[in-house]
Amino acid sequence: MTSLAQARARRGEKILRLVILFSVLGYLLLPMLAMFEFSTRGAGGQRTLAAWTEIGTNPDLLGAIILQLELAVLTVFLALALLVPTMILVRLRRPGLNRVLEFICLLPLTVPAIVLVVGLGPVYGLIGRFVSESPLTLTFIYVILVLPYNYRAIASGLDTLDLATLSEAARVFGSSWSGVIWRIVVPNIRGALLAAGLISVALVLGEFTISSLLSFETLQVIINEIGKRNASVAVAVSLAALCFAFILLFILSFVGQRPEAREIAEKEE
Repeated sequence: MTSLAQARARRGEKILRLVILFSVLGYLLLPMLAMFEFSTRGAGGQRTLAAWTEIGTNPDLLGAIILQLELAVLTVFLALALLVPTMILVRLRRPGLNRVLEFICLLPLTVPAIVLVVGLGPVYGLIGRFVSESPLTLTFIYVILVLPYNYRAIASGLDTLDLATLSEAARVFGSSWSGVIWRIVVPNIRGALLAAGLISVALVLGEFTISSLLSFETLQVIINEIGKRNASVAVAVSLAALCFAFILLFILSFVGQRPEAREIAEKEE
């Protein structure tokens, strides 16, 4: 009876997982299918891929896509390069400052984007006058925007480690502080770093307000301008960006797993 009850419980859990999975897939995929249907809608009810082919032929759109990807890569590397060593050293050397660091990193959540633009507008005016007018300078403000999300993702990874024991063991064997960070801690929080990077990429790809108010022609600004002339192309580009984010999430679900965790998951399946 016990084994029969356990088998029924496992079967019920499996059915519940499938129901939740298909519900989530339906919630996510139905709007995307509607976007695809709209983007392929032609005159007279015919289907056409003209909106999708324009993505590869419109020079303004291609330039905006390349620019947005460059901004995403720069934002991810700069944010992680600032946060990871700072959070690790604060936890190891100055644990009393952990609350202060958390407050500073979470502060951008309470500041609307329009307020950030008002505050940083004069700063960007000076940057454009004395440094560069390149849209890549948006990286600095994007790093501020992703700080709260990156902090929580990295903090969740660090909470699973005994940093004091790992660092002491590494130091006993002659490792420097940089070695402790990049050779010991970082490989153990790989999943958290990938999650932080994915969040940063998704935020940068979807950001519109700041780049528009600062008069930079990023991807979302170009989509907005194209949407006024051809809504099908704008919807096609938006759907392509969503698919790109889903592909990254799918890759993250495999790359972020440790080898032993992957083996356990395969055995359970």
